[in-house]
Amino acid sequence: MPELLLLSNSTNHGRDYLDHAWADVEAFLDGRDEIAFVPFAGGDHDAYTARVAEAFAARGIRVTGVPADAGAARVLDRAQAVFVGGGNTFRLVAALQRTGIMGELRDRVLAGLPYMGASAGTNITAPTLRTTNDMPIVEPESFAALGFVPFQINPHYLDADPRSTHNGETRLTRLTEFLEANDVDVLGLREGVHLRVEGAGTDVVRATLGGAAVQPDAPGPAIVFRRGTEPFEVSGEVTDLFARTPRFDHPA
Repeated sequence: MPELLLLSNSTNHGRDYLDHAWADVEAFLDGRDEIAFVPFAGGDHDAYTARVAEAFAARGIRVTGVPADAGAARVLDRAQAVFVGGGNTFRLVAALQRTGIMGELRDRVLAGLPYMGASAGTNITAPTLRTTNDMPIVEPESFAALGFVPFQINPHYLDADPRSTHNGETRLTRLTEFLEANDVDVLGLREGVHLRVEGAGTDVVRATLGGAAVQPDAPGPAIVFRRGTEPFEVSGEVTDLFARTPRFDHPA
């Protein structure tokens, strides 16, 4: 099972890039100082990589951008960890599939390369991108993602405001619709929260929620949507989520 640090978001309101998560990032990297960055969820790859590199350089960590070409394998080979940044999940998956890097990335992480994701980079560790919040601005070859975890993730999970007069769909509505068509758990990660997965060989040793939800009045760090039950709050260890087998395109 790969080593994963999956952030709901990279920036909290009023703070700089990864400020809310540096202690967890540095603990996860455990002294590693050469990481590869996958910028494909953004539009300007060079500018995105430069921004991330500047943030990590302040902590003595060198970042090398993964190019969207055959050079990607060389960058991943030299890296001590990989970080996949946020942005548009459809654009990220389309680029990974089009270039063949999806397979390269999956193989290296399964072979032991630590993986860190934020937002879209977290979403693609699920079997598919179906629970992203993003607009499909491009069309990937398929919705298939990395599949490091057997459940879906909804980063930036936002609880409905009971005081709002908005009559449109809420996040709860959309994820309920997903469960009508798929028998697959969904982990909703609120802003400021992350999932840490520790593995050994093919086994999950422990999966733990960390960080703190920044949404006012949030009842907890994360929420689980499961077919046949009311959504339920989770915190601390959530290793049991790995015991369930997903069934996609399985109507209720």
